[in-house]
Amino acid sequence: MTDRRALERALREAGVPEAYYWIEGVHEPAPTPPDFVYLRTRPDGAGWETGVYERGGYEPVAAHDTEAGACAHLRTLLGV
Repeated sequence: MTDRRALERALREAGVPEAYYWIEGVHEPAPTPPDFVYLRTRPDGAGWETGVYERGGYEPVAAHDTEAGACAHLRTLLGV
């Protein structure tokens, strides 16, 4: 996937439950699930971050220079 919107469509089509993932600006379930994998802009604004949200905190797994790289990694984290 080259962008977040295409990734979200692909995850929906693959039947991945909506509560399993959070994609900044595209798929932000409410209420917030207790744990999920995520893709967001890095807090320092230098690229993208993928990780796991659990117990009320974000745990980064990897930093990415490109949105496409972050999207590919989120798919891997979800096993899709």
